[in-house]
Formats: sequence, structure tokens, C-alpha cells
Amino acid sequence: MSDAAAARTQPVRAPRFGLSGKLLVFTILFVMLGEVLIYVPLVANFRVNWLNDRLASARTAALVLDAAPNGMVSESLAKQILDSIGARAVAMKMGTQRRLLAVGDAPPPINNDFDMRNVYTFDSIIDAFMLMFDNHTAKKVMRVVGPAPMGGDYIEIVMNEQPLRKALLRYSVDLLLISLLISGLTAALVYLTLHYTFVRPMRRVTANMMAFRADPENADRIIVPSARADEIGVAERELATMQAELASMLHQKNRLAALGLAVSKINHDLRNLLGSAQLISDRLLSLPDPNVQRFAPKLVRALERAIALCQSTLSYGRVQEPPPERRPILLEPLVEEVHETLGLPADTPIRWISAVERGLTVEADYDQLFRILLNLARNAVQALESRASRDPGRDQIRITGRREGAVVVIEVSDTGPGFSDKAQAHLFEAFQGSTRSGGTGLGLVIAAELVRAHGGEIRLVEGTIGATFRLTIPDRAVELSAHRGARAQA
Repeated sequence: MSDAAAARTQPVRAPRFGLSGKLLVFTILFVMLGEVLIYVPLVANFRVNWLNDRLASARTAALVLDAAPNGMVSESLAKQILDSIGARAVAMKMGTQRRLLAVGDAPPPINNDFDMRNVYTFDSIIDAFMLMFDNHTAKKVMRVVGPAPMGGDYIEIVMNEQPLRKALLRYSVDLLLISLLISGLTAALVYLTLHYTFVRPMRRVTANMMAFRADPENADRIIVPSARADEIGVAERELATMQAELASMLHQKNRLAALGLAVSKINHDLRNLLGSAQLISDRLLSLPDPNVQRFAPKLVRALERAIALCQSTLSYGRVQEPPPERRPILLEPLVEEVHETLGLPADTPIRWISAVERGLTVEADYDQLFRILLNLARNAVQALESRASRDPGRDQIRITGRREGAVVVIEVSDTGPGFSDKAQAHLFEAFQGSTRSGGTGLGLVIAAELVRAHGGEIRLVEGTIGATFRLTIPDRAVELSAHRGARAQA
């Protein structure tokens, strides 16, 4: 069993972590990352607003305390005012004088100072997170400074850090719950959208590729493209085209393999039959009949070609064309031999016209060029015979030959029905270019292969009656270095 066949029989494992799982994980991670990036400045802003609210309350209290007669308030009222703003002392600086507006118990030492007159975003973020992760704020005291009312320089309040930490933690929990809810909804919507838009179509394409790989010759495994106009739709259509071409190619290869086996079997026995025919043809050469002496050598040569082809098929399992042995040959006698080999009856309604330039020589392999013209001429005869009605004035085969510089141009044309568009699309492909029932389409393939071996080209001329094939065979390139060496020796 070949490696390809063994790989085809192995079960295809489904991925452990598919595209849907990866999409879900990445969606959650990116949404949570977005929430974190939003959470950080929100916490810092909450801390700044909380402190500004306390400063605003302190400014209001300062106005109340300043309005008291002689600036004196009772100790109980001062305590109530401090409790309302959550402070332990309130002071205000006016000019060079610092006035203590209200104070409770003797304030402890200050641990942190925060000036709210100049607030920087990065510093606010650092201060907020340091306060939240500090587990010893119960005994810590901070001093907060802000703008003062009544033309004062600044107002300051002394307060515990614990209330601010509790407010930040409570705000973080509330924000976390809301963020989780929003993240869940957003992740679900994004996941479902991407899943139905991309993942499911890709899963369908992947499943089809796996099924097609298991049986690529089954036409039912070819994907049916959707009507999508995006990249996935383009991928589906291109995949369908590629699968159809691959299935056709595999079918053609199998057909060629079966044909090759059949031809090898037939050639094994055919070579023996041709050998017997060759022995009989050798005896014909001894007959004095002029017609026999005229046609017997050609018959012998045809049998030799057939035996050589059979031997080549048996040796290589296919017809492996040898490199052409090119030499100058006269084209006109070769065309006449093709005509005689076709064996057209004398009363045939098909006219044979040879319009080769007199004395035209072409540098080619005689046997291979003979096979090229014979295949093209036989195709022309079959095309003309496929018509229901015969018209001697209409049905004709014309072979022309001319030289154009270092290139010999040969045209084989007929006035038959020509080729359909479908046949023209696969003209030089095996089993594809035949236009008649039962034809193999190998004649044009063989002709094209032999012409390319000569460095030339063959093509169908458009806009002509019937079909016209044009062959161009260039002369062999001159080895300048060899000629220079020969001239130097001379």
C-alpha cells in the first residue's frame, strides 16, 4: 500500500481544542482586558471625587464655623460638624495665619498628605491601588488639602484612611459585578456572532475537505458553494472548482491506468501477430508484380513501425517517445506517403489536395512527422465521414507547407463540421478532444507531444471552414562554437 493510500485510510482526529473553544477563550480574555483598562481610571477618579466631596463639605463647614460669633462654637457642635464630614480636624490658611476651625480629639501624627489642587492621573491611580491593598489603614491618618473659601489660601482636613479604603473596595465590588454582567453579555454576543458568521462555515468547509480526502473520486463529496459574497464564499467556490478538477483528474488517471494495462496485454499478443505479418510481407518482396513491388516496402515499413511501438509499450508500460532524430527530409514525398497510408478508396467523395512548396525540406524525424500528419489527416477523414450527406464538391482535405525564414509551417485543414467550444477547451488533452462517438482523443495528444519534441508548436486556427491545424517546426539551432572549431582546424 502506498503512503498516500495509507494516509487516506487513517482516521482523521478532531482537534482537541477547536476554533469555537479558542474563540470563546479569546473573547472572554479580550473583554476582561477591556474591563480592566476601564476599571483602573474609574477607581482613581472615584477616589478623587470622594476626597473632593469631603473638601466641599469642609468648605461648607468652614463657612458655618466662620459665621459663629467671635468664631467660637461649642465643642459638641464642632464634633457634630466634624462627624458630618468624617474629619478629625479642619483648618484653613489665610495669608500668614493658619486657623484651626474645628478639632476633635488630639489628632494623631499624619501618615499621608494629598494636595487636591494639583491632581495627576498616574499619581491618582497609584495612590488608589496602594490604599486598597494596604491592610493597615485602620490606624492611619491622612491630610487632604484643597482650595479654601472666603479668599483663603487653602483648606485642609485631617481624617482617617479607613473610610476611603472601604468606599473604594465597595465601589470595586459593585463595578466588578456590573463588569462581569456586561462582559458576559458582550462575550456571548461576540461569540455567537463570530460563531455563526465564521466558525460554522469554516467547520463546514473543514468537514467537506476531510470527507473529500477520504474519497476524492466521489462527485457527491464536492462541496456545494453558498451564495456568500465575502472571502468565505470565494474560498468555497474555489474549493469546489479545485475538487471538481481533482476528481476529474483522478478519474482520468484511473482510466489511463486501466487503458495502459489493457494496451500492454493486447500489445503482447499483437506483437506476435505483427511479426507473422512481417514474415508474410517479406515474401511479397519476391513477387514480380509491379504493384506489389510498389506497395510492399511501404507495408514492411508500416509493420516495422507498429512492432517498434508495441515493443516500446511493453518495455515502459506506456509509449515513451524517443528524442527525434532530426535530419533534412523532403516534405512532399512524406505527404504523399501519408495519403497512400490512409487508403482512401478511388471512389471516395473526399478530395485530397497537397499544396506543398516544391522542394520544401524540413529538419525533422521522418517517422515522427509521418505520425503527426497521419493522425491529423485521419482525424480530418473521420470528421468528414461523420456527416450524414457526402458532397464531393465540398468535402476535401488540404495539406500545405511553406517556409517562413528558419521555420517550416505546415497546415492540415478539412471542410468538416469543426470542433465545438467544449472540445476546443480540451483539444490536446487525452480522452477529452474527440468529437466522434467511440473516439479516444489521443491522436491530437500524440501529435502535440511529437511537435513539442521538435521545439515547435501546434494550434487550431480560428475562423476557418471546418478545422485547420497549423504546425510550426523550426530548424535546428546552429552550434556556432562547433563551426568555429571546424573552421579553425581547416
